[in-house]
Amino acid sequence: MQGLDALRKVAQLLDSAFVIPGTSYRVGLDPILGLMPGLGDLVSPLFTIGILWQARDLAIPRVVLLRMIFNVAIDSLLGAVPVVGDLFDFAWKANNKNVALLERHAQEEHAPSAGDWLFVGLLIALLMLVAVMPFVLLGWLIAAVAP
Repeated sequence: MQGLDALRKVAQLLDSAFVIPGTSYRVGLDPILGLMPGLGDLVSPLFTIGILWQARDLAIPRVVLLRMIFNVAIDSLLGAVPVVGDLFDFAWKANNKNVALLERHAQEEHAPSAGDWLFVGLLIALLMLVAVMPFVLLGWLIAAVAP
């Protein structure tokens, strides 16, 4: 699969192209580009569009597609936080994670694993918690201020 090979090479360039001297730890261009305000935070999500397009063409299960989207959402949201986000980009490597998911489900017809469902389920629960939290805090604040 020529398209998959190209995606693998770009993911490696973005996430693990270079070895940090004196270690076995690898980094790519994504965390380095992330240091540039605006531009850096767009690279990974744009590359994800290519991965998702290829995954759609290969009929990858929707829960796996959702997991890929969550990987990039986590990378984008935490990557947008100054300093902490840049450090997070060195560790998370969403592009490599997504290409690995794509390869696992493209080469053999794997059904989504329990881990895929668990990951997506936990993130949906977390999103619901985040959505409800302002209302809980507002209720707590009103109760604390009300006579």
